[in-house]
Amino acid sequence: MARGRKWVENTFETILFNARFLALFAVLGILIASFVMFVKGCIEIVQGVRAFWATLLGIRPTPTDDNSVILSFIPAIDNYLFATILLIISMGLYELFISKIDPASRTAASRPDWLVIKELDDLKSHIGEVVIMILIVNFFKLSFNLRYETPLDLLILGAGIVTIAGALVITHYAFGLRTRASKH
Repeated sequence: MARGRKWVENTFETILFNARFLALFAVLGILIASFVMFVKGCIEIVQGVRAFWATLLGIRPTPTDDNSVILSFIPAIDNYLFATILLIISMGLYELFISKIDPASRTAASRPDWLVIKELDDLKSHIGEVVIMILIVNFFKLSFNLRYETPLDLLILGAGIVTIAGALVITHYAFGLRTRASKH
């Protein structure tokens, strides 16, 4: 009787363990989404270059022209950062559920240390850091479109900049703590 129960247990655990391959659907879907966002970013770059050429062909470029060129590149940065998040998620899910990416096929220099994902918290931390960067880029974009009519507007802009700087310091500090903890 115990032998039959052991066989059922081993069979069930084998099926359960192999169910991890269902995560491949998520890995492939997220990888495709990442590719799409990278292509979308490249399209935004082309549009930014076209805006630059239109400005360059003008006789006297103005600060407004500079803003239009800068603002045409910002969506590309957003798209690339989001594509990077998707790529990190895809690789992280693969390594967490399927298998480690074969280290024999790459050198130590081909994979940065910050991309080492040992557990789900590592993956969430990396995603959080990139999300903060996307928010910073969006803040930068919005700061170009605001009209600064009163001293309060400038004060609010300054408070936003200080808040962003604080978020970067905290993120950098947390990354340093996490890096030191992983080395010990």
